[in-house]
Amino acid sequence: MPEELANAAKVVGVKQVRRALAAGRVKRLYLARDADPHLTQPLEEQAREQGIEAVWFGSMKELGRDCGIAVGAAVAAAI
Repeated sequence: MPEELANAAKVVGVKQVRRALAAGRVKRLYLARDADPHLTQPLEEQAREQGIEAVWFGSMKELGRDCGIAVGAAVAAAI
């Protein structure tokens, strides 16, 4: 999965992922296990309702690194 995330068109961060989900542009959702559940749970539920697969990463640091950013990321989405 990390290779796919690195090479895919993507959005990173709660606001951007929320917008992409609302627009129906998300192909796969990526969530960090150590992120605040108040941030990730609504996005996971919305993705599930839309039939979008959710992939869990071990940490925000790992997800951020695989997205090519220098900080941690709670969520990201392949679009």
